Amino acid sequence: MEKRIGMIQYFWQIIYAHTIAYFVAGIFALLVMNYRDLFATDVISSFMKPVDEPIVALGPVLQIFRGILLALVLLPLRKVFFEEKNGLMKLGVIILGLSLLSTIGPTMGSFEGYIYTKIPYMYQMLGYPEAILYVLLFIGILHVSIKYAHRRIITLLSILIMALICFLGIMSFVMA
Repeated sequence: MEKRIGMIQYFWQIIYAHTIAYFVAGIFALLVMNYRDLFATDVISSFMKPVDEPIVALGPVLQIFRGILLALVLLPLRKVFFEEKNGLMKLGVIILGLSLLSTIGPTMGSFEGYIYTKIPYMYQMLGYPEAILYVLLFIGILHVSIKYAHRRIITLLSILIMALICFLGIMSFVMA
């Protein structure tokens, strides 16, 4: 029974850490980096939807499913990341390395993107601040979550924040 509770807690920690970090980094990108105007440029608008499309507003809610996928992918290495010294820093480096710099396909800002796409270098680098903020938040939230896992306030806060993100995402989708 204790192993099952530990597994549920692991999945919940990954899901809410990812979703909250994604939401905050996305708001940062929207407001500070002006993604609304950036996504409307000729270079980016050919493959990114405008930020005011309904499905984009629902994006943070859908991150719950991405969080589940992330938890499944990290499951075999969870002891390395959650129990070893500097495990979360290792996780952060791996996430940045595999999801930003060394992707399989030629995505913007990746090694392959610089080689194989026609996207100018300045546009390639525009996603870096959001990605770095996401990783820092994800690892930070996980650190607090692991360190204070025994405190009910952490669980309560995670549930409240996730409910707020879902409410905002669904309402934005409905209103769009």
